[in-house]
Amino acid sequence: MTETVKTVGARTAETQDQKAAADAVREMFTSIAPRYDLLNHVLSMNVDRLWWWRTARRFRHIVRRGDARVLDLCCGTGDMAFALYKQGGPQGATITGADFSAAMLERARMKGAGKPLEWVEADALQLPFDNARFDLVTSAFGFRNLANYDAGLREIFRVLRADGEVGILDFGEPKGLMGKLYRFYFRRVLPAIGTMISGVSGPYAYLPASVARFPEPAEMLRRMKTAGFREVAYTPYTFGIAGVYWAKK
Repeated sequence: MTETVKTVGARTAETQDQKAAADAVREMFTSIAPRYDLLNHVLSMNVDRLWWWRTARRFRHIVRRGDARVLDLCCGTGDMAFALYKQGGPQGATITGADFSAAMLERARMKGAGKPLEWVEADALQLPFDNARFDLVTSAFGFRNLANYDAGLREIFRVLRADGEVGILDFGEPKGLMGKLYRFYFRRVLPAIGTMISGVSGPYAYLPASVARFPEPAEMLRRMKTAGFREVAYTPYTFGIAGVYWAKK
């Protein structure tokens, strides 16, 4: 399939270049950081907790290893990192959460007080880590917001060790009747509720647009193969509303 400009990466406006897109997304998430967790739980009807748990459980063979290093990329306020830590426990893997929003990371630090987790402010397209540093890289509902998906996959590949694994949890678009109901909620109801609770309109208009823009599973798996990953696979959650992409280096 020929790559088009539409699927290069996240954009809040079609005229943006990569840097402008990244800056706009950072500003958006910073603006909703104080109510980000509440909104996630309300808008997903708490199903997001199940998605994090299922994804973390998928990788418990890694997070239970005391010698393993794990990176949760685009970690937001830390919920995926906390789910991984719960699977591994205090004797498990060293877990680092990375995000480019200082406001989100501050929330993660507050929520994770007392837990041996590391938090790093970093750009997912230019990570401040050595080659082959991590045994696992995850990203929950953040990869979709990268300004360049292919560059993000290449950077994940770079920081993974040989035989290391990647898990990207993100939204999808269900098919059939469920898809119609979901799209109505996602495009009409969700933005209204999100704007009402947060007091900020931009992020909740951007959310459904970003999901529509994100590559279909088959295309995403093709991109992962192109980046060098093997054994690529996709598991849908909750009728395809979300799903996890998995692969090995």
